[in-house]
Amino acid sequence: MTITQQPTEVSDLISPDLRGSLIQDVRKTWPELSDEMGERGVNQMVAFLVASTRSDEPLTPSLRVDLFWHAFLQRSVPYVAFSTALGTEYIHHVPDDTEAGSDPEAGRAAMDATKATIRAAGFTIDPEFWPNEGAADCSQCHAGCTDSPVSKGK
Repeated sequence: MTITQQPTEVSDLISPDLRGSLIQDVRKTWPELSDEMGERGVNQMVAFLVASTRSDEPLTPSLRVDLFWHAFLQRSVPYVAFSTALGTEYIHHVPDDTEAGSDPEAGRAAMDATKATIRAAGFTIDPEFWPNEGAADCSQCHAGCTDSPVSKGK
């Protein structure tokens, strides 16, 4: 199945109320998160999740994007509805517990591939949320988890 929705249409799948809830959830671990940065974080998470449904390779989120993804996963009813709206049963979160998950070079390559896939899906990369894109002060190269290309109901 090919996803034909445009980035703005996909972002609209997250209601203003859900956006607010996700921002509040992330603020529990990132207290200085502003509403504006929170909105941008939700948008980057959406871009990552959409891109993951369009890739046969696993993608990896940045640490900041992963915070929003974890918050969304905990709200399982809207998360499943979002996944379904993208044409997949469920976008799985798969932690990488192997040594490969801590290899900086592999991490940079995975992050670069993820950003390229997000751009190819029509989204913009926000440098505050992705390492090596400029302004992000999060320094990890690889969050150690991916989406799963398996079980993607395409």
